[in-house]
Amino acid sequence: MPLDGDIPMDRLSRTRSPAQGSIFTSHGLDAGKGHPSVSGPGWPGSRGPDGRDDHGSKSRVGRIIDSFRREAGISATALVNIPDHDASEALGVAVVREHHGGRYYDLRSANAKTASTLLARELKNRHLQMIAIGGSIGTGLFVASGQALSQGGPASVLIAYLVIGVMLWCTMQALGEMAVVFPVAGSFSAFSTRFLDPSWGFAMGWNYAMQWMVVLPLEVIAGAMTIGYWNPGIDKAIFVTIFLAIIVTINLLGIRAYGEAEFVFAIVKVTAVVGFILLGIVINIGGTPTGGYIGGQYWQDPGAFHNGFKGLCNVFVTAAFAFAGTELVGLAAAETANPRKSLPTAIKQVFWRITLFYIVSLTLVGLLVPYTDPRLLSATSIADAAASPFVIAIESAGATILPSVMNAVILVSVISVGNSAVFGSSRTLAALAAQRQAPRVLAYVDRRGRPLVAVLTVSSVGLLAYLAEFHAQSLVFDWLLAVSGLSTIFTWASTCLAHIRMRKAWALQRRSVEDLAFRAQAGVLGSWVGLVCNICVLVAQIWVALSPLPGNRGDGSAVDLAKNFFVQCLAIPVVLVFWLGHKLWFRTRFVTAEEMDIDTGRRDFGRLEIIKAQEDEERQSWPMWKHFYRFIC
Repeated sequence: MPLDGDIPMDRLSRTRSPAQGSIFTSHGLDAGKGHPSVSGPGWPGSRGPDGRDDHGSKSRVGRIIDSFRREAGISATALVNIPDHDASEALGVAVVREHHGGRYYDLRSANAKTASTLLARELKNRHLQMIAIGGSIGTGLFVASGQALSQGGPASVLIAYLVIGVMLWCTMQALGEMAVVFPVAGSFSAFSTRFLDPSWGFAMGWNYAMQWMVVLPLEVIAGAMTIGYWNPGIDKAIFVTIFLAIIVTINLLGIRAYGEAEFVFAIVKVTAVVGFILLGIVINIGGTPTGGYIGGQYWQDPGAFHNGFKGLCNVFVTAAFAFAGTELVGLAAAETANPRKSLPTAIKQVFWRITLFYIVSLTLVGLLVPYTDPRLLSATSIADAAASPFVIAIESAGATILPSVMNAVILVSVISVGNSAVFGSSRTLAALAAQRQAPRVLAYVDRRGRPLVAVLTVSSVGLLAYLAEFHAQSLVFDWLLAVSGLSTIFTWASTCLAHIRMRKAWALQRRSVEDLAFRAQAGVLGSWVGLVCNICVLVAQIWVALSPLPGNRGDGSAVDLAKNFFVQCLAIPVVLVFWLGHKLWFRTRFVTAEEMDIDTGRRDFGRLEIIKAQEDEERQSWPMWKHFYRFIC
């Protein structure tokens, strides 16, 4: 154990009972092991009413059932830096209550509740690394990039993904800084609630949760349709059942199972992308028996750009959605054993994913597939194998097994995204419920640190995947997605703005940036860049919705144009209704920098100056290449 006091959070529960716990206490299965002070039903060494040892004499079934019970709460004394609060307020019980005859939102109690999460902190460094590297590699890259290529051409794809990559890097740096200092539950909505406005946090949390809830059945349907690549006549309901069972089981097994599953899925996806890059280079230089040298001929004929500036704007929108899911690594901070060690490295891995997995691979796609290829627009689902530019590029190498391998990777990707959908939406719902911004039952956390009710609620939405055989299912999901389709853009923009506001409050309260365990490499300037870029993407989305490309106009009637606009931009009025409704109900106001709470839930790292001094001394002996490597990794 290091002398600096930087103790992994999953160890804290082993030295004190849940009733005496810290706000960083983990409530995994091994909590309290070997410590007689830990008591209560279901804990090792505890005694039931009949005197039997719960862990030893109870049947296996009894122990399993017992693990689903609610965990004992955390005492008010565990909540540090909360002066003048009674026990009920400290525990977040009175987040919403009457005040001088009217309703008001108790922001202080809401902050305390997200800080005192009962979620298990069992994610390790390797889990977070792979979630960061492969978390958003899915149908957005493998399939949706085909639509982007057909609409804008290869040069537009390269420019748009580079710009969005820079925007996302800045956003993730801001998120990483806040999540390391405040590893609280439901980070996106919690940061917006704490540093911007409780009503805006309410809107952001619900919009983000709804987005992932709709993505779950969509990805399950996509997986069932991907199976059709090998057997078009097979009953999709069979595989809908199989995929739902896999995803729900993984999430019910707990955060450790989710981390291990994503670790395996990410390895498969990363290996596939690296393999495609190597194969793409071989195909481009004419290294296959059936093809000759290609080089950059498709950049000349049919050309590098398509549909001019409007085509580029369409690609910007597609690129932004392709990166969705990257922010999940920040949401996982609340369930990470040692966020100070794991999270900064994971955040820096975004650079590699943007550069290697998106920019390099899509550059090769643009070299191997002309934007006029009719297969790019033949997609019947978000994971239609026939429309994947990666599959199309590989098929140009001739009749091999490689297209089937690539489709298997797409299948793994849709299961992975579905898995992340349950994780992201369930944790957001549980955090909203803890802040009394959602039904309280959703905040239920069992003794293994699982938000069971939230997981089961989200999983039940997955039953919509049985609409796969319904002829109008595409229309149904278009409108469901429209409700929260811009959630990612709002989330990223809010994160950048929250970081700017947090830094201002940090300075006003005479705190030094040296006190931050992790500082965003781009600083506040990077957050401004991220905020402006997100706003530009939002404007581009509105423009292409009002004035779509010729191929997206339908029959060109006013009805079709109105439908296209609302399908793409319905999320904007929905967010405004959520925000304004909450604000009018509770009469909330924007949080000023002077009154901003930068203490509740903050993780103090003991002798932080000594830690940094030791690290600086160690860095002095590094060669230049290692300095550069550690800067970006």
